[in-house]
Parts: sequence; structure tokens; C-alpha cells
Amino acid sequence: MAPSRRDCRCDMIFLSGCLLLSVLGFHPALAKVCNDYTRHGLDNNWYTRDGEKLPIMVLMPMNESALMSSISQGIEPAVQLAIQHIRESRQYSFSLITKIYDTECDNAKGLRAFFDAICYGPKHLMIFGGVCPSVTSIIAESLEGWNLVQLSFAATTPVLADRKKYPNFFRTVPSDNAVNPAVVKFLNYYNWSRVGTLTQDVQRFSEVRNDLTNELEKADIQIADTESFSNDPCVNVKKLKDNDVRIIIGQFDENLAAKVFCCAYNLNMYGSKYQWIIPGWYQGNWWEQANSTNCTTKKLLTAMEGYISVDFEPLSAKQINGISGRTPQEYEREYNREREQKGVEASKFHGFAYDGMWVIAKTLTRVMELLRHKERHDMYHNFTVDDREVGKMVLDVMNETNFFGVTGQVMFRNGERMGTIKFTQFQEGQEVKVGEYNAIADVLDLINNTIRFQGVEPPKDRTFVRLQRRQINVPLYSILSTITILGMLMGGAFLFFNIKNRNHRLIKMSSPYMNNLIILGGMLSYASIFLFGLDGSFVSDKEFETLCTVRTWILIVGYTTAFGAMFAKTWRVHAIFKNVKMKKKIIKDQKLFIIVGGMLLIDLCILICWQIVDPLKRTVEEYSLEADPQGRDISIRPFLEHCENTHMTIWLGIVYAYKGLLMLFGCFLAWETRNVSIPALNDSKYIGMSVYNVGIMCIIGAAVSFLTRDQPNVQFCIVALVIIFCSTITLCLVFVPKVSTAMYGLIQPYGERIVEVSERLKFTQNQKKEDSKTSTSVTSVNQANTSRLDGLHIQRRLSLQLPILHHAYLPSIGGVDASCSSPTSSPASSPHHRHMPPSYRVMVSGL
Repeated sequence: MAPSRRDCRCDMIFLSGCLLLSVLGFHPALAKVCNDYTRHGLDNNWYTRDGEKLPIMVLMPMNESALMSSISQGIEPAVQLAIQHIRESRQYSFSLITKIYDTECDNAKGLRAFFDAICYGPKHLMIFGGVCPSVTSIIAESLEGWNLVQLSFAATTPVLADRKKYPNFFRTVPSDNAVNPAVVKFLNYYNWSRVGTLTQDVQRFSEVRNDLTNELEKADIQIADTESFSNDPCVNVKKLKDNDVRIIIGQFDENLAAKVFCCAYNLNMYGSKYQWIIPGWYQGNWWEQANSTNCTTKKLLTAMEGYISVDFEPLSAKQINGISGRTPQEYEREYNREREQKGVEASKFHGFAYDGMWVIAKTLTRVMELLRHKERHDMYHNFTVDDREVGKMVLDVMNETNFFGVTGQVMFRNGERMGTIKFTQFQEGQEVKVGEYNAIADVLDLINNTIRFQGVEPPKDRTFVRLQRRQINVPLYSILSTITILGMLMGGAFLFFNIKNRNHRLIKMSSPYMNNLIILGGMLSYASIFLFGLDGSFVSDKEFETLCTVRTWILIVGYTTAFGAMFAKTWRVHAIFKNVKMKKKIIKDQKLFIIVGGMLLIDLCILICWQIVDPLKRTVEEYSLEADPQGRDISIRPFLEHCENTHMTIWLGIVYAYKGLLMLFGCFLAWETRNVSIPALNDSKYIGMSVYNVGIMCIIGAAVSFLTRDQPNVQFCIVALVIIFCSTITLCLVFVPKVSTAMYGLIQPYGERIVEVSERLKFTQNQKKEDSKTSTSVTSVNQANTSRLDGLHIQRRLSLQLPILHHAYLPSIGGVDASCSSPTSSPASSPHHRHMPPSYRVMVSGL
């Protein structure tokens, strides 16, 4: 007698409470109450009889108006075909009876169908089905309380992989997360270690993205950027481009996929530099049906060309007879024939449903064998089994499943199907299979020569930056080095000439030791050019730092040596020339050496403090990225090596201030002695010119060198030319006149060159002695002729100081002793001058 409608209504309320309790973790034996009330179904001895009809609960949406109902309609022929093949195999002692309950993809209606099956249907041993994620998850969470095991063929949501929450749930279809190990394997195959993700802001995709993140971290693959979007992906796609993401893994449906590729086209994120990896479960020609963008189909196809899609393999491609004795291809032909007869569309899940029925058959067969074995070995011969024990045995046997079906090898790991993942590539408007991943063996098998990348090679996973040193051009370095060598050879020749003729009166009068210092300073300055042209392409980083210090020391010491010697000689001329009191003034070379040594001592103090407190270090300055001139998929980042330290400005300021003051003083002395052009002081003018040149060129060179610090060739060329010019001009001005005089035989014995004073000085009768310690040779001019003497002032000072210059140099060459009377004594006091005419003839020798 069937229960009344009121009883049914009460039962539904009661069972709803039971389901709620089971979801919350309370698992009372309520299934027994329901089945005891209805009193129909299998008894507990079902496993003992052959030919028993075993009922299987099938849950899926069948109403055509329901969401995802097309999947179910294409599944039914596969299920019936599987039951037929199981019966025809004659390997099973029972028949499977399926009872379909329509869930309509609605939570409430799905629960109603499940309750009806529990209370009013037969006593089901297993549940088969579960298509809609929400309905499936609700029912699967309560299975443990009902001692039932569910096997799904279409629920791919990753949520159901939680074994703590869904311990009795299995599925023959791989979950959405199953593609992630395959994607990681694919990335490793092409050595892509840097990717970005673009995810639609939906739970299904977010869960896959989270699992993918864990897999990528395990594989040590960098996630450069993670972007999520709801409707407009262009902003997020732009961020991926700004972060230089080349390999993009997308998780979005086909409706938003069109928008994504439209944005990619507008941002030029396609072609040989980019690789898109997206889900592979889109419908055929999805870009035509889902194109709601402002991009034309041609633009979409251009941006889509070459993308890789990843999805589970619906049917195995292997030509192997499976558990049914048929190959996957033979089964597919039978399936198509059955569904065509029923007039339904094919479902991509039909192979998983077919294999699922075989899983159930094998599981129940094994459970029956275990129960019969226990019954036979029961010593009390009163063996009984309850639903809880049967459910536990079904659960254990399911985990041991392993056979080859039409979808490949069927086995479970923690309830998840270890299936085959296929890779397809979009090529010229259609998707082409390029490989597959076997999750059981963890092997990626790509079909030879099927993947076609847009470039000559797979895209790079990032913009590979090639550091390129901005170095001195070798031909430029060679040319300037050659000029430098010639300059050094010239300096060596001058040094040889100066040493060889050091005892000659003319050379001796010009202070040969000071000239040697000028040459030495010039040679050191020349040598620094070789060091300034060396960089990291010739020496190591450590050697470069040493080079920074060495070349600084050499240039500073060389400059001070050469300029200091010129400065000292100019100062001596100035000191003697400006002796307006006409006293005898003797300045020996030793005093000039002291001046140069003092300058060098100051330099050494500065350099030593610099080296100890804040030594020069190698620093690298990087510049903005540049395109590869050869068109390769790389970027060039120029860098330049510098010699710098923490307080570079302060140290340079000290050096420049010190050198600048000396240079200014040297220029002042050169200006003051600019009119000293008499043969007796034949190089004072040239030394002054050298001081001018050095000063001006150093100022120009320092300024231009600072402005061109990021152009090493220009900077090196300017620095080298300034050093070459200053050193060469200085050496030539000082030594070429001497060498020229020697070459033309103009060097005469001492005293034979006479300098005529252009005009005789007339004196008045009121002549006075101007120096009580020296003999008076010149009287004061008559006060009446004062106006005339003003016009002859320069000639008077010259005539009075030439004898002083004469005596200043004589002691250094062994001439007249310093204690001798002044050459300005009266003619009567010296035999040599006794018969001199009134006009002064002063014998001097050139510097």
C-alpha cells in the first residue's frame, strides 16, 4: 500500500532535516528509517544471488529547458550502450538497472529528486551522475551519512576535490584542476619559467587559478603578474604587457575570450613574442558566436593565431581494445549510431559516462566477491552485512579501480580521475591537436612538427635583456694610442737630447734638471691615456678598480710634475724680472726642486687620504632598454663603468680647487713675463705659452668630459686629445727651439752673443748711488729729463736687471762666483769693462 500524500510531505520534511544533519557532520542511521518506512528494495542478501538486478540512481538534468540538459541528453545513449555491452560480455552475474532522476540543474529540485530516490525508489547501491556543480556539491556532501558512493561523469568543478568535505565522491572526468600539471609540464618543455595569469572573476576560474599557482610554485616557475577582471579585460591585459609578461595563462569563458583577444590585438600582444594558453572546452567557432567587441572577426583571428588550448581528452586516441573489447574508435561509431537514432546531439562527456558504468560494474562485482568470501569463511554461519559496511567496501574498491576504457586508463587518486589532457593549437582558423599529457605516467607527448609558432623559435618568456658595455672603440683606442706612443717617443728624444747636452752652457743655463721634470711629467701624462682607454672588456672588475686608482695617481702626479717645473721656472723669471730694487738675486735649481717637491707632497697627501678614507670603486650605470639592432627578440641595456666613490664631488672639488689655484697663479706669472722675449731668456715666453695652453685646455677638457660621461668614446677622445695636446705643445715649446738651435749650429761659446741696448742712457751731473753694497754703474737721471726717462722706463729696467740675471745663473754653471762684484760696477773697477763704451754691453746666455 502506497503512503498517502500527507505522509510523503512529512517524510520530505523529515528527510530534509536528515540531510541537514548529515551535512553538518551528524550521521545517524536515517537511511534505514526511510527504507524501513517504504519497505521496498533489495534485501541484505543481494550479493548471494546471480542474475540479480542491481538498481543504480542516476542524477542529471533531463528537462530541455534546464541548464546543461544537452549534456544529459547526449549521455543517455552512452549509458544504455554501456549496460548493453556489460550484459553482452557475460562476465558479470547481475544486471544494472538505471533510474534517472531529473535534477533540472536546480538545488531545490535536485534535492527533491534525491529524496524521492532515497525514500520511494529501490535501495540503490550507488549514485551515478551529477552534472551541475551546485546540485552535485550539495548532494555529495551528505553521501557519507547515507552510506552511498557517487560517481560523476561531468562535474569538473575543483571544489569537489576536497576529500574531507566530499569523501564519498568520485568522478571519471578529470577536474578543471587536472589541466594544471599538464600546463606546468608544457611550460617546462619550452623552458618557460616566467608567466602571467589572466582570470575571470568567477569562482570556477579562481579555484583553478589558485591551484595553478601552487603547481607553478612547486615547479619554481615565476608568476610575474596575476590579473583578474569581471567584464572589461583591457586594463588588465595592458598591465600584463607593462610587466613584460610574454606567456599568458588565461581562465575565462568564450564570451570574454573574444574581448581578451580584441584587447590583445589593440595592444599588439600577439605574434612571435607572445603565447596565450586558454581553456580548451569552448564550443566550435566560439569567436563568431561570442564576438560582442568592436574588433572584426579578421582581427580576432589574427590575435588568436597560435594560441594553445588545454582540456581533457574526451576519447583516447590509442587503437587499443578496452575493457569492453572495443577500441575507442569502434565505440564512438556505435555511440554515434545510437544517438542519431534518438535524434540527440553528442556530448563531450559520453565517453566518461560509458567508462563510469563499467567502473560501477567492476566495483559491484568486486564487492560481491568480498562479501561472498566473508560469508564462506564465517565460522558462525550467520553472516550479515549492513549498509555502512557495504558503503565502506564500495569506497575501498573504487580506489583500486584500474582498467583501460574508451577515455584511456581509468584509475583514481583520492577520488580524482587520472586522465589524459590534450593540447590543441589554433592554426589558420581551426584547432589542431598538437600533443597530450598522461597524468598517470606524468609524461607529455607532443606530436612532431605540429606546433607552429609565429616566429622561427618559441616565444621567450620575458624580454631577455642583454647587457652591453659601452666601451671604447678599438680603432679609436688604437689611433690615440699610436699618437700617444709617438708623443712618448718624442719626449724620449727630447730627454735624450737634454741629457746628452746637459753640460753645454746653453742647456745648462736653461736648468736641464727642471727640463727633465717637464719631460717626465709629460711622459706620465701620456701613459695615463693607455689606462683611461681600458675598461671591463679588457680587465676584470677587481683589476678595473685598481686601474681607477692607478690612472688617477699617474695623471695627477704627471700633471703636477710637468706643470710644477714650468711654474717654478716662470716664477724664477718673474722674481728676477720684478726685482725693482735692482739687488742681486740668486735663485738656484735646488729651490725650484723644493717648489716642485712641495706641490707633489700636497698631491700625495690628498691622494693618500682619498685612497684610505674613500677609495675609488667600480660602479655601473645602466641606461634604458634599446631594441636589438639585428632584430632579435631581445633588448639591449647599455651600461657604463665608472670610477666613483661615496664623496666623489668633495674629492674632485679639492683637487680642482688646488690645481685651479696653481693654474691661475701660473697664468698670472706667464702674463707678467709675457714681454720677456730676449735671447738671454729664450724659453720664458714659451713656458708662459705652455701655461696658458695647459690652463685653457684643462678647463675645456674637464667641462666637456663631465658633459659626455655617458659617451665613453667621445669622453675618451676629448681627454686623450687634451692630454696629448697639452703635453706635446709643452714639450715642443720648451725643447724645439733648443733642438732647432743645435741643428743649425747656432749654439756659440758663452759670452759671444752680445745684446745691444737700443739706446744709450744719459745721466745728469746729480748722479747718486743706488746701492751702497754694489758698485754704481748708473747714475740717476737729471730731474730736468724726468719726462724723457718715463718713456725709456722699460729699457732702463731691462738694462739694470740683465746683469742681475747674468749673475743669478752663473753660480749654477761654475761661472763668476756669487761674491764677485756686480756687473753693474763702474768700468774702472773691472779690467774687462774698463774699455767698454758708455753704452752697456751685457753678456748673458739664454735659458
